[in-house]
Amino acid sequence: MNVHEAISQHSRKQHSHLQIFEQLDHDRELLIQEAVDHCLKGESFSTQRINEVTARIIEHAKNGISPLRQFVNEEMVRDYVDRLNKPQNDV
Repeated sequence: MNVHEAISQHSRKQHSHLQIFEQLDHDRELLIQEAVDHCLKGESFSTQRINEVTARIIEHAKNGISPLRQFVNEEMVRDYVDRLNKPQNDV
């Protein structure tokens, strides 16, 4: 394999890795929004599925160049919703 082929193969591998990350990250964001929506309505919610996807992202990142994501707990969702519900000060 010549240098050009090796570089091309490496670039394709990185691109594929990042595409998988983008899909996982998108799925995670949808699940976070779902939890936020439930919390805003005063309904029960869980972060289990969010963290399952987060664990997959972390595992995936071990094999490439994608960023990590933080695990989410219920308190984090409630804190975010509290900030959304706080009136903004016009300064």
